Amino acid sequence: MHTYTFSQLSEETLKTLVTLDGKYIPPEAWEKMQIVLTAEEGRQLEELKSKLRHRHLLVMNEATLWARAIYPMLMLAEQGNVQAWSSVPLKATYPTFELEGEADGVLAPSLGGRIQPPYLIVHEAKRGLHAPDPLYQLCGEMLAAAWLNWERAPNPEQEIFGCYTVNDSWVFVRGVVSDIETDKPRLTLEFSPDYNGILDAEQIVQLLKFIVAKHLKELNNG
Repeated sequence: MHTYTFSQLSEETLKTLVTLDGKYIPPEAWEKMQIVLTAEEGRQLEELKSKLRHRHLLVMNEATLWARAIYPMLMLAEQGNVQAWSSVPLKATYPTFELEGEADGVLAPSLGGRIQPPYLIVHEAKRGLHAPDPLYQLCGEMLAAAWLNWERAPNPEQEIFGCYTVNDSWVFVRGVVSDIETDKPRLTLEFSPDYNGILDAEQIVQLLKFIVAKHLKELNNG
């Protein structure tokens, strides 16, 4: 059995491991996935936006951009025992392949201060002319998270959310992993519109809150 790190994954490699499907949903559907911010969350977000407007985000290094612009928005989506985490190791053993590596960030439950299987994965895209397409590394991370959730609750379909950021732009991905115990699982993807990290910051946090609330509801019902 071969082990793939997330950074090794390309479209060609991924298609040898899973059946990769895309499903179109209109942008309006994503607009309905939102939970209104509280007054305090709105105040914190406005303060964050006011700081970012006066920073040169395009020339910030990746670690600084993550700390200033991305992680604070993830923290605004925390609810209950679900919190934001950085630099999260993930490993999954499917029937015919293994995946391992580290996710830049996740939203995941905490149990006694220890991270549980994540429900949303965040991948910060590398920069540069020859930087890899962030989607396929994100897909690998989502597949690993889906497997970890399947071990906890072996439902035939595992829903997992992800997003990748390019500078201050965000793209969300909803994934459903099925046929998870077969030699070639199926990964079906739906894509959001592009969101600007400053102009669309409220929509981004509302969407993050919706995803967390959805997961908490499923946990409570399960």
